[in-house]
Amino acid sequence: MAERSFAKEVEKLRLGAGEEFAGEGILAITKALLQCGVGYVGGYQGAPISHLMDVLADAQDILGELGVHFEASASEATATAMLAASVHYPIRGAATFKSTVGTNVASDALANLASGGVTGGALIIVGEDYGEGSSIMQERSHAFAMKSQVWLLDPRPNLPSIVKAVEDGFELSEASNTPVMLQVRIRCCHVHGHFIAKDNKRPPMSVADALAAPRRDTGRIVLPPASFLHEKEKVAKRWPAAVDFIKSRKINEMFGPDHGSVGIVMQGGMYNSVIRALQRLGLADTYGDTDVPLYVLNAVYPLVDDEFLSFCEGKQAVLVVEEGQPNYIEQAFAAMLHKAGRGTRLVGKEHLPMAGEYTGQVMLDGIGSFLRANAPHLLPGEVRAPNKLGEGVDTADLINVVPGRPPGFCVGCPERPIFAATKLVEQELGKHHIASDIGCHLFSIMPPFELGATTMGYGLGPASASAFNSPDAKRRSISFVGDGGFWHNGLTSSIGNAVFNKNDGVIVIVDNFYSAATGGQDILSSRANNRTKSTKHPIDEAVKGMGVKWLRHIDRTYDVGKMRAALRDALTTEEKGPKVIVASSECMLNRQRREKPLVDKAIKGGERVVKPKFGVDEDICTGDHACMRLSGCPSLSVKSLDDPLRDDPVASIDQNCVGCGNCGEVADAAVLCPSFYRADVVHNPGRWDRFLEGARRAVIGLLQRRRESRRLTFAHA
Repeated sequence: MAERSFAKEVEKLRLGAGEEFAGEGILAITKALLQCGVGYVGGYQGAPISHLMDVLADAQDILGELGVHFEASASEATATAMLAASVHYPIRGAATFKSTVGTNVASDALANLASGGVTGGALIIVGEDYGEGSSIMQERSHAFAMKSQVWLLDPRPNLPSIVKAVEDGFELSEASNTPVMLQVRIRCCHVHGHFIAKDNKRPPMSVADALAAPRRDTGRIVLPPASFLHEKEKVAKRWPAAVDFIKSRKINEMFGPDHGSVGIVMQGGMYNSVIRALQRLGLADTYGDTDVPLYVLNAVYPLVDDEFLSFCEGKQAVLVVEEGQPNYIEQAFAAMLHKAGRGTRLVGKEHLPMAGEYTGQVMLDGIGSFLRANAPHLLPGEVRAPNKLGEGVDTADLINVVPGRPPGFCVGCPERPIFAATKLVEQELGKHHIASDIGCHLFSIMPPFELGATTMGYGLGPASASAFNSPDAKRRSISFVGDGGFWHNGLTSSIGNAVFNKNDGVIVIVDNFYSAATGGQDILSSRANNRTKSTKHPIDEAVKGMGVKWLRHIDRTYDVGKMRAALRDALTTEEKGPKVIVASSECMLNRQRREKPLVDKAIKGGERVVKPKFGVDEDICTGDHACMRLSGCPSLSVKSLDDPLRDDPVASIDQNCVGCGNCGEVADAAVLCPSFYRADVVHNPGRWDRFLEGARRAVIGLLQRRRESRRLTFAHA
């Protein structure tokens, strides 16, 4: 169950020629694929591109009408390998995934695809997840394009440019027999706008047609001697063809005056931020008309020498706006100027940060600094001096004012009790080396759990602990992997590796029924019915099939005591070989998305509905707060009492509570205190409910009056 449904929005994909399409960047990309006659699409979800997979999944009826095959791939490597269908057949194919973790996974398939080349257009849409909002290591897709010699497009962040980039990408791929990467940053994915639509096209050749008339060309297979010829072909044929296409189609754009003493070159994705900075400096208007010449690289690889040298003609200095490092584009342009013997001074990282996201303020500071140093006459008088527009903001000041907000588990998350149990076991058996993995469970490295020492990649948590399989070890390692990571890479690289090498560590597979961290998409072990995918394949069976002998399945992770007992057994058993615990409970976000509308409908319809409500008895709570140190639930907070005899705030559960019961389970398992209670809230109660409520109130009232009477008696004695 994906976190967002695009069932209504996908109807816009039916718009025909001349009609105006309005919507989000992700939806525009899908529409562009259909307008280009794509034959097949595959991919793997991951921010900022997850919603593209969700859109495609919701649009399968429309895809089917056009004869387009869509597949949710097992990994990014699988998605890229799909593009092999375009090697021998003139079928346009597309793959999509998050970068750079996705390009890391896909790099083997990408290298082989790029070596043999393609006949049909092959487009790889990567969500460029770089910058302060990223959840991954900070790298760029650019290196992969250079390494494998595939062309890289980086369109300006507006819908017409994005749609044109998809069209250009397919045609560039076919013109140069080379795969093309199209990178879209988070702002590009979610920008809203409009463009004039074209009719959708059925692919001239479908995958079914290709199966009916198979082709092969040994010259396209990556095997010597052909593989040696591929490298020569890249340089002698494909590269020149790509450069000619980029020049003739004017993929790159120039804005502003034809002449000037300075100019700015930028990646296409940086255009909006550059224009905004120039507006704030008084050198551009809201329509993008600029007083500074701009050279916008919608194709950032390969670069076109003549275009750049022509842009530099007559300019004293040119600023390269290239987000991230290494500064590949700046280095390439510097080499061009040097070889051509030009005197234009090229600058970039002298005025802009070497690494990090180029936010609005960063761009304003950098461009302002460049213009003050090289063309102060262009600037209005009030901005010629530095620090007039908030430049040089001290991040240390922000750190002192704005509290840090580390990521954490959602309210009611079923993974929280797993790590509470781990903490309890460590209190009993001592500290262990714990290897983490990619996914929601990685939040266990944060307070209050502070568990986990490393994370090496999606599905590689247990693999990263394999070096600790020492016969002299006194303790076993513990490693975690999610169900998404398990099916993505973990089954072979982690579980299979552990079995083959007779690793003696403990592996916990966190099964929340979905690929939850990427948006709640279904996977092989999902319990949901999926009309287009095969689900309900138990992780236990796959693990057994790999040869694991010691296996435990916890079917309710909220049972902290049971979870702790399983971990203790795994860490202390005499049995050798990998010990695997499958800890299963549904992702609370997805559960709430599914159940809450049904419950609300039932309540509005007058049906009897019972909802659990948890609380803390203020009279019993001592204010120790140990429950929070083993839970960390956002709905579990503190509350100050009016009692002058009690200074310490007590625990309190707020209205965000979803009734998972974890706080009470933790308190019970840790033998903390009996202050937690559960009350059932009955909506639309029947006669029996009302009778019981009246009886309970009468009994409670009687006991309260008796206690008060005794208190007064003792007070007067």
